[in-house]
Amino acid sequence: MGTVTEHERTRAALAGAGSRLGELLRAVSDPDAASGVPEWTVGDVGTHLAAVYLAYTSLVSGDGAMDWGDIPPPGEGTFAERITAINERSLTLFERERRAQVPDFIAEQCETFLRVTEGMAPDTPVAPPWYDEMPFTLATLTGLMLSETLVHGLDVARGARLTWPIGDEEARLVLGQSMPTMMAAALDPVKAKGVRIAFDLAIKDGPSLAVVVDDGTVTVTRDAPPRAYDCRIVAAPATFLLVSFRRTPIWKAVATGRMRAGGRKPWLAVRLGQLVVSP
Repeated sequence: MGTVTEHERTRAALAGAGSRLGELLRAVSDPDAASGVPEWTVGDVGTHLAAVYLAYTSLVSGDGAMDWGDIPPPGEGTFAERITAINERSLTLFERERRAQVPDFIAEQCETFLRVTEGMAPDTPVAPPWYDEMPFTLATLTGLMLSETLVHGLDVARGARLTWPIGDEEARLVLGQSMPTMMAAALDPVKAKGVRIAFDLAIKDGPSLAVVVDDGTVTVTRDAPPRAYDCRIVAAPATFLLVSFRRTPIWKAVATGRMRAGGRKPWLAVRLGQLVVSP
């Protein structure tokens, strides 16, 4: 029996998380409750997730189901501005009276995504127009779908006062499959201007990422050859995922022992979160 690849494990995790998401959304008693996303209700988060699933499924199926007219064309707008635009567009997918359909819609789109991409090479290129021509692959996209499901599932659960566990193995898959591309895409070039820092990001029992910021640009390399780093960050997978998306404060991660900094300049650890945008 052959070894199960990380991409295959990510697909299996997405199938499981997508199923859990449907159950979570069906259990919501008050869709107008405040969610874990400022200014969004629990129902808004569900609608956003429906749009995410539709958007990513449309990319791989080629059915053109999404209208990208509100998204700035390539080369225009910052990363945060472009993501803000797609997020606002996503809330219009389901009117309030149709939001009860969201759980079934998400289940259908998840099944379609996994069916259409069955057997496709992980390095198959895809081109999400809202990311301004970043070099995405199917593996990146699958990891990003899992990320959206896990993080926004938590936003729904917090607002609805329901449980939503995020396992370290699920988080490892996100960090390995999509984080290198997304960290590069989300760098704030203004804040990074003149900054030169090399971070060694070590995820417990998971991928190691070399994050090198160099005067407004960044390279993120998975399992890079040995080199000198300014700061080494060691973190538990789920904790780093939630800190990255501003769902857990860094002080809490440090206080609980699930994240620590070392190296020649450990105090630079906080700069990573300041340099990478989280719209």
